[in-house]
Amino acid sequence: MKVLWVSAHPDARSLNASLQADGLRALDAYGHEHRVSDLRAMKWNPVVDAADYAHDPADRLHVGTASERAYRNGTLSPDIRAEQEKIDWADTLIVQFPLWWYGMPAQLKGWFDRVFVKGFAFGFDDPATGRPLRYGDGPLTGKRAMVVVTAGARAATLGPRGVSGDLNDLLFPLQHNTFWYTGMAVLPPLLIPGADRLTPDTYATAADRLRERLRTLATTPPLAFRRQNSDDYDDDLLLRTHLAAPRHLGPAAHYTTPPAPPAP
Repeated sequence: MKVLWVSAHPDARSLNASLQADGLRALDAYGHEHRVSDLRAMKWNPVVDAADYAHDPADRLHVGTASERAYRNGTLSPDIRAEQEKIDWADTLIVQFPLWWYGMPAQLKGWFDRVFVKGFAFGFDDPATGRPLRYGDGPLTGKRAMVVVTAGARAATLGPRGVSGDLNDLLFPLQHNTFWYTGMAVLPPLLIPGADRLTPDTYATAADRLRERLRTLATTPPLAFRRQNSDDYDDDLLLRTHLAAPRHLGPAAHYTTPPAPPAP
């Protein structure tokens, strides 16, 4: 497999950095190719700017229009083009980050904001039906994606009854509304809980869990999200009434089979 590993943590001595190093060694051992986007080391700029698109700052910036035009004209800034080339090369995307305020760090959010532009990651229609190709279809269909996330919280607090909210709900904007939206199959996330309290023994267990998930990248069943262009949604992209039971509204409604809670 060809794996792009995108990571975002400000310290090269962090738990995240150690897990990434162990993960890359495991990929080598399993015979996979890999490339890395370490946003800290790259000093990645997360801020969308007119200069990304060779856009005249004197004119109003419509980001969607300007970014699509720059992508199609080949005038995106070189750092954005380099990341898109890595994604084109990869068949699997691993995104690793610490869970900060129940979301991804700003530098990683800015990577998606700048790299996943219209014309590259979305913005295509089915020529036969005219319906947009997204949520299960799209330009990144055929690729797999997986989140590796560390959290200070205990695993149970990130489960269905946990005070922090279910991990898959917290990751819904990334897993469903970014990965699945662009067509990627989404593997269940790997949670490393209690990140501030790991001992050498619990770190070894965490690294073993990561290596096992990497060993089974090609065979792990993805999360069972509903496809937009199926009979599950009407023409207004609303889930059909018979599928939207009151106890399954919100993110849970958009799975055909609910995901398992995070492992401890």
